Amino acid sequence: MGRLMSEVAIVGVGWSGFRSISPDLSFRELMFEAAAKAYADAGIHPRRDLDGLVVAEEDFHEGIAISDEYVPDQMGAVLKSVHTIAGDGLQALAAGVMQIAAGAARIVAVESHSKASNILNLPQITTLALDPVFQRPLEVHPLFIAGLEMRRYLEATRTPIEHVARVVVKNRRNAMRNPRAAFPAELSVEDVLGSEPLAEPLTRLMAAEPADGCIVLVLARGDIARSLTDRPVWIRGIGWATDSYALESRDWEGARYLRRAAELAYQQAGIRSPRRAFDLVEVDDTFAYKELQHLEALGLCRPGEAGWWTAEGATEVGGELPVNPSGGCLGEGHLLEASGLARVLEAVLQLRGEAGPRQVPNAHTALVASWRGLPTATGAVAILSREPS
Repeated sequence: MGRLMSEVAIVGVGWSGFRSISPDLSFRELMFEAAAKAYADAGIHPRRDLDGLVVAEEDFHEGIAISDEYVPDQMGAVLKSVHTIAGDGLQALAAGVMQIAAGAARIVAVESHSKASNILNLPQITTLALDPVFQRPLEVHPLFIAGLEMRRYLEATRTPIEHVARVVVKNRRNAMRNPRAAFPAELSVEDVLGSEPLAEPLTRLMAAEPADGCIVLVLARGDIARSLTDRPVWIRGIGWATDSYALESRDWEGARYLRRAAELAYQQAGIRSPRRAFDLVEVDDTFAYKELQHLEALGLCRPGEAGWWTAEGATEVGGELPVNPSGGCLGEGHLLEASGLARVLEAVLQLRGEAGPRQVPNAHTALVASWRGLPTATGAVAILSREPS
């Protein structure tokens, strides 16, 4: 897979939320608010300029069959093309990039949202994604998968559990400087380790809490991007991959799905030394150990090094390579399918110099990585830059 066939840039961003509960807003109102901000940021009118929408939604989470049919009106795009991805928002970004790179569109909006507070039985819905013959009949909470994987990761890499706790401390503290974050906090390693167990060795504070919110991005072809803004954020590479759907035959320690996705993105962007290529990283941390596992899968450090790297402060804002200056899912809240776009949103703001007190100085290139979530083994990676190449 070679370089992108044409230049594609993010020219506008908008968001609504993020909050643990939003009884005053429906999911349509969240979408309208985020879309209006994104279109204003990009300087476009959706009915005049937009060629289509790509949305990441899951009917089970929406509680509505064919939920994408509820998209066009509040996005200002009636009778526009709508492409729905039943996956993470970063996969939707990839679909939007391909539409523009293939010449099928000039300007595309990418949207995903979460109204997690409306879902009364999220664990039971997640369980429906398990194998119906061998796993679902066990009637266990789906968090058992995270507990088993965390145990395997810790043992295989010899990572101390205290280093996992430091991820929580770092990200929740980073969230204190992020006005979008739903769960900022000053915590200690002891607080994290002492919180109640969810699926041993995973504790409550090591798992991101669900949140409501919406993110909308506006993508444009290179020449149009330059005419719309003097601060486009260029998408230099993007890739995604899926490991085995079966729990019995997947990689339980190395996040093989993200390693393959990163290889594709790096090849497109011409990156051979990831450790030296990026100024910041926004990576999925739905569970704290996932941040460490994902950093290693991305080739930023060797297996077993991410925990020590974190403990030494290298992943702090101001460290060697800031990781999740936004606070990640642990600090902002887990936005279901929109979690990947939340990582992209922070990267865009950082590259535009608009991240406020958490700004990474002189940020030029960012790495974004997402995970589809339990019980999947699907991930995506995007490389964003202030320069097109």
